[in-house]
Amino acid sequence: MTAPSPSLSAQMLRRRPVIGAPVAHGASDHLKRSIGVFQLTMFGVGATVGTGIFIVLQEAVPKAGPAVLISFVIAGIAAGLSAICYAEMASAVPVSGSTYSYAYTTMGEFVAMGVAACLLLEYGVSMSATAVGWSGYLNKLLDNLFGFTLPHSLSASPFAETPGIVNLPAMLLIVMCALLLIRGASESATVNTVMVIIKLGVLALFVAIAFTAFTTDHFAGFWNAGFAGITAGAATIFFTFIGLDAVSTAGDEVKNPQKTMPRAIIAALIAVTTIYILVAFAGLGTQDAEAFGSEEQSEAGLSVILENVLGGSTWASTILALGAVISIFSVTLVVMYGQTRILFAMGRDGLLPSMFAKVNPKSMTPVNNTIIVAVITGLLAGFVPIDYLWDLVSIGTLVAFITVSVGVIILRRREPDLPRGFRVPGYPVTPILSIAACVWILYGLPPNTWLWFGIWVAAVLAFYFLWSRRHSALNDGGDGLIPAAAAQEDEVLLPPKDPQ
Repeated sequence: MTAPSPSLSAQMLRRRPVIGAPVAHGASDHLKRSIGVFQLTMFGVGATVGTGIFIVLQEAVPKAGPAVLISFVIAGIAAGLSAICYAEMASAVPVSGSTYSYAYTTMGEFVAMGVAACLLLEYGVSMSATAVGWSGYLNKLLDNLFGFTLPHSLSASPFAETPGIVNLPAMLLIVMCALLLIRGASESATVNTVMVIIKLGVLALFVAIAFTAFTTDHFAGFWNAGFAGITAGAATIFFTFIGLDAVSTAGDEVKNPQKTMPRAIIAALIAVTTIYILVAFAGLGTQDAEAFGSEEQSEAGLSVILENVLGGSTWASTILALGAVISIFSVTLVVMYGQTRILFAMGRDGLLPSMFAKVNPKSMTPVNNTIIVAVITGLLAGFVPIDYLWDLVSIGTLVAFITVSVGVIILRRREPDLPRGFRVPGYPVTPILSIAACVWILYGLPPNTWLWFGIWVAAVLAFYFLWSRRHSALNDGGDGLIPAAAAQEDEVLLPPKDPQ
């Protein structure tokens, strides 16, 4: 006899156990633990320090003036509140899947599927969009070094404002990242660490050169923009901190995750905030705040600052362009890593087909996921001008941040004795402030962003009702049969288990 079918509400509210969760039939139950604290910290820095810091001053300084330094501190605190909540959840639920896994543990299967929609949107769109941006920086670097650029027809999509045939460099970047990830997580982490060190060195070069022309006169009228200007600047800057959550996607591949993950998240937050404030302070000291809003600095602001400081010499700006190319490569690599691990966790839980949780026995990596993600995002990057969808990345990230903060409160109340390698200081004020900061920023997003976001989440939840809930590993304890609930509803006769 089959077990009684759980009600729809019971399916939607059931939670994944923190320890001893069942695994879907045909899925691998673990990945290889090979990543340490330093490599994981570099994952966080690599995913966060992308093109944002190379262009954000040109967007934020006109709003806040020299007080943009305060904006950076506010944005860092807002991001830090969420990062601290991530640190506790990562130590209490040390598995791959990031916010999806945390939501499944604390709020149930239906909410977890909605959060998964947010994460897949965040990672997929940002990966494709950054690859499109890489194409432009690569052309700038080739022009500076060799005096030529790729033909426009091969570096722009057919639907771009100035149409091309295909954005070949963007597709090439995604293929290179996929090949690295297929080779192995440890190898990918090593390559990412090298790239992060290089781009931090490039930003350090900018700071060093900018300080040669530093003068406090450029900080005159520090408070002229007022509190409104400072908060507007902070909202713009906040999005340059997106990426810290990538650390939490590595739970199954980290050595001693209860301690390693919170340490890496906090270390990455401190490193990123320090870098951003140093770059902003050095840049502000070289020119008046009004100059940051000029057309000349709209696209390659830091490069222009260096050329001005060095009297027109381009060697430093060429190195900066190289740093941007490496920076975007690093971001794309880590974001693709995070996307594939979220899909792995969903496949292991039975909410996606088990092929998403197949692991190559040699490299111990989810090769199927990597290929699928590379094909989809490569086609998007090559043929669709999706850089205008950046607000969708923001909304997905902010919803994930809110979910983690709520999850901390729920897990503290439900399982107060659960072992935690890190505990949020100032609880419960800290997670509540984190939620408030994210809601404040969400409020400012345009209505059309919410419309597209709603359509995507609705599509994913429809998939849950039609397929995922019937195949969840929580049905029948993941015993390898078609779940009893689905069997009963569809009146399917199950074959006997193979005795072997």
